[in-house]
Amino acid sequence: MTASAIEIQARTLAGYADASRLRQVQDRDWVLDQVTGAPETLIDLGSGIGQLLQAALERFPALRRAVGLERSPHRIAEAAERLRPYGERVALHRADLTAPEPLPFRAEVITQTSVLHWLHPDEERIFAWAGAHLAPGGTFLLTTYHPARDEHGLGGEDELVRDALVALGTPYDEVPGAFARGGVLPIATRTRTVEDLAALIGPHLRVAGHLERDAVVTVDGAAQYEHFHAATFGDYYSGLVPEDRRAEFFRAVGESAWRRQRERGHVSHMAVRLWALTSR
Repeated sequence: MTASAIEIQARTLAGYADASRLRQVQDRDWVLDQVTGAPETLIDLGSGIGQLLQAALERFPALRRAVGLERSPHRIAEAAERLRPYGERVALHRADLTAPEPLPFRAEVITQTSVLHWLHPDEERIFAWAGAHLAPGGTFLLTTYHPARDEHGLGGEDELVRDALVALGTPYDEVPGAFARGGVLPIATRTRTVEDLAALIGPHLRVAGHLERDAVVTVDGAAQYEHFHAATFGDYYSGLVPEDRRAEFFRAVGESAWRRQRERGHVSHMAVRLWALTSR
């Protein structure tokens, strides 16, 4: 059976430049607005297709070393092409952020935007790594999303996936069980509370301050969100349905988003926190 275009997109996480406009662009600019001085080295953890690194290189002329750590080879390849004009100022490394290799230098700025929940349950390792790689006086700028969740731990994107599964025939009350049987931990469960994160951060870094905002996602149609989901979440959820229904699953996620947009004026909204962390 030939995979559909949307399934191929999910496998390769393609199209993120367009999808990120719904959420990640706001994070990127918000984070870089907090950078002070003239940093010479910046490390982006989960650097994706290199958008934050590119923006930082443009903003900070003194930046001579912009380093990205990313797991997906597809995204690294896209980032390398995007960042080619910056030459030796850029270094991209394929890395598992649950156990990243040490680097032989420290950075004035370390960033991580909307990635931490993917490291569950090993988030503390990245805090230890960042603590060891911050230059004196440096800052780790971290964004975390905090969707409301129900008694089953579902919230945020999980709600759209639940709508899609129901549309494909799973009874509403059986969706949490389907998640458990499929080995899919709800994103809202992966995202720890502010208090739990503070406890993990504490042994390694000091919380110097924070900002908060409400992240609101809106779309122009079902197809736009279908592609956003595929580019952002890949095939994380689609394994919950048989292979021959996966294209239908992605379409149902998009239809759920568009229905919510028409009914509520937005697809979703959730609290986002920007942490400023410094060495102990």
